[in-house]
Amino acid sequence: MSRLDRLDPDHNVWHWLAVDLRVWRLERNLSQADVARICDVDNSTVSNWESGTAKLPQRRAETLDRVWKTRGHFTRLRTLAESSHDPNWFDQYTQYEERSDTISAYSALTIHALFQTEDYARALIAGAQIVDDVEGAVATRMARQEIFNRPEPPDEVRLYVRQTVLEDPVGGPEVMRAQLAHLLDMSQHRGVVIRALAKSKATHAGVDGSFTILRIGQAEYAWSSAVGGGRLVSDPVRVREYRLQYGRIGDDALSRDSTRSLLRELMEAMK
Repeated sequence: MSRLDRLDPDHNVWHWLAVDLRVWRLERNLSQADVARICDVDNSTVSNWESGTAKLPQRRAETLDRVWKTRGHFTRLRTLAESSHDPNWFDQYTQYEERSDTISAYSALTIHALFQTEDYARALIAGAQIVDDVEGAVATRMARQEIFNRPEPPDEVRLYVRQTVLEDPVGGPEVMRAQLAHLLDMSQHRGVVIRALAKSKATHAGVDGSFTILRIGQAEYAWSSAVGGGRLVSDPVRVREYRLQYGRIGDDALSRDSTRSLLRELMEAMK
């Protein structure tokens, strides 16, 4: 089965957009190369839009509406897709995560999955009571950390985390102490940056919740966590907003050395 055959435009708005792009292109007797020239992208990008493996950016949708005189059709359809929930978003996010050149994460409630110990992850997953196969879910989460063992690991993995997250005794003091020790060890690795936001900084740019920004080549994606799922953002304008927010959070974070000192203090307190 081809990628086109797997599209489900009746139940997925992104797939609807992908199918419409192909239909309207063929109606105009245009090739993918023609659309690539219109949108100033390469041929493979258009192919990915039509197969649903990449999302048509807002700016390109506006370009197609202008050139094809479609009266805002693609722009409106893309806006609808962006506002609709896609149950496959997390699967897509983890695929991007696996290939990322850089990862910039902010953790407001729990430590990011890429930095969790197995016992910490198990305590979180079991406590949430949302899956039957806890061990399977733990194994899946731990497998994501294999990105650090790639032949060419990410250039940088950066974590900003609230101090209150570091103080929550998830799984009990022993489990949490081991988790803090793991963070301390990870902070020494090349390409890994861990910085905490002190409790004294109660108001900052991250009060709205956790999110992660991934960069693959020149493309960036943002993942925003939410109850029962999350949202994957690919539009460059919106991703830039996340990037600016991330920079503001970093402005208020402790230095790397101060964060290491904090981790040691919290480990001592949990003895």
